[in-house]
Amino acid sequence: MAIKLDHNLLIELGLGALPDEEKRALLSHIYETLEMRVGMRLADQMSNEQLDEFEKYFEAKDDAGAFQWLETNFPNYKQIVEEEYTKLKEEIRLSAPQILQMANSGNNSLPNNPPANQGSMTPPAAL
Repeated sequence: MAIKLDHNLLIELGLGALPDEEKRALLSHIYETLEMRVGMRLADQMSNEQLDEFEKYFEAKDDAGAFQWLETNFPNYKQIVEEEYTKLKEEIRLSAPQILQMANSGNNSLPNNPPANQGSMTPPAAL
C-alpha cells in the first residue's frame, strides 16, 4: 500500500471540512510525525555504525542513497512505516472532532498531543 498524504486522507479521517490552510498544516504535521516515529523505531534497531552510515545519507540529503541503504539493511522498514502510519491515522481519527472544533473556533493550532516517539531520522524517500 502506498502512503499518500493528501485531501483524500483527511476525508477518510473525518477532516475534509477543514479550511485549506489548516489541511496543509495538518498534512505537514502528519508527515513530520510519521517521519519521527519511523526514524525512532529504526534507530532503536541500528548499531552505532549503522547510525553513523545512515546519518551520512541524511546529512547529505541523499534520499535515494538513504532509501537504498534502508532497503539493504532494514528490508522490513516498509512494514514499520505501515504500522506507524496505521497507528497515527487512528490517533488522528479519534482526535478529529477536537481538531474540527478548534478550527471552527478560530484556534489555528493543532491539538497538543506529542508523538509517543520523538526524533527524526527517516528521509522523505523512506516514506
